[in-house]
Parts: sequence; C-alpha cells; structure tokens
Amino acid sequence: MRNLVKYVGIGLLVMGLAACDNNDSKAPAAGNAAESSAASGQPVSLLDGKLSFSLPADMSDQSGKLGTQANNMHVYSDTTGEKAVIVILGDNTQEPLDVLAKRLEDQQRSRDPNLQVVTNKAVEIKGQKLQQLDSIISAKGQTAYSSVVLGHVDNKLLTMQITLPADNQQQAQSAAENIINTIVLK
Repeated sequence: MRNLVKYVGIGLLVMGLAACDNNDSKAPAAGNAAESSAASGQPVSLLDGKLSFSLPADMSDQSGKLGTQANNMHVYSDTTGEKAVIVILGDNTQEPLDVLAKRLEDQQRSRDPNLQVVTNKAVEIKGQKLQQLDSIISAKGQTAYSSVVLGHVDNKLLTMQITLPADNQQQAQSAAENIINTIVLK
C-alpha cells in the first residue's frame, strides 16, 4: 500500500510540475477535436492483454523516461507533458476501493488545500467494479484536471491517473471520460 501511495504521489508531483512549466501549447481549442482523437486513439494493452484502453492519438509511451517495466509504472503523455496518463500496477490489497480513494483524496488535499473534488464514486465499466476520483488540482496558479481510477486486475491493484489541463473543466472531464470508457479488464 505504501508503494501505491508513493507512486501516486510521484505521479501527482510529475503532473503538477508539468502543469506549472508555463509551456504554451498549440493544442486545438475545439472540444470535438479532443473527443475525435480519443475515439480514433491508439490502443494500449498491459498485463498480457488483461488490461487495455485507448489513448488520444497525440499521446505516446514515455515509460522509459519516468518509470520502468520493473516498477510496473507506465506513463503516456503528449509532447508538452500537460496531458498524461499514468498506470501503476501495485500489490493487491483487501481494503475496499472506496477506502483507498478516500485516502488518496486526503493525501491530495494535504498537498493542495484548495483541492476541488469533482466526484468520488464507484463505477462499473464493462462489468468491472472500479472507484473513480476526479479532482481539480492547483499549483502555482496553474490548474489540472485529475481523474484517478482504482480497480483490481490479475491480483494487482490498478491505479490509472489521467491528468489534463483544466482551462476548460468540461472539456477535460469529457476527454478523461473518453479514455476511462475504453478500459477493459479481463
């Protein structure tokens, strides 16, 4: 459990720093562009196909730069680093997913007192029970939309964090949901 917390903390730190790098991106402003890129995105398969999902076309595997196969951390991001998906496969736990999500929320709040929780709810995706924690994280005047999905796959605890610029919260939420809705656990 401590390793999960450590990896999620590292992920939040990396995404917070990426959100604060003041890098002006030339990302498309239209919401339809983000939705269409997720729909025509690239498939990702982990754990010998037991976990799969699709990413927007502008995101690529950055795992060699921030994580390795050895630590079961997979990182995908766009060229600016403002949009990222971090997947961590940690040791399984007997704690309920809602308890883990609440603990994660409390840890995020300790780092960001202005944290805005959008939702912390149980979800079912293609028959699998997951827990989803969506929040707005602020650091140095920049905001990021964070959607964390917790679940169990192949006797491992799955943590998937999707971080997007929160300039347009509705667009960021829609883009995160587009990725989440492609998750398949076997």
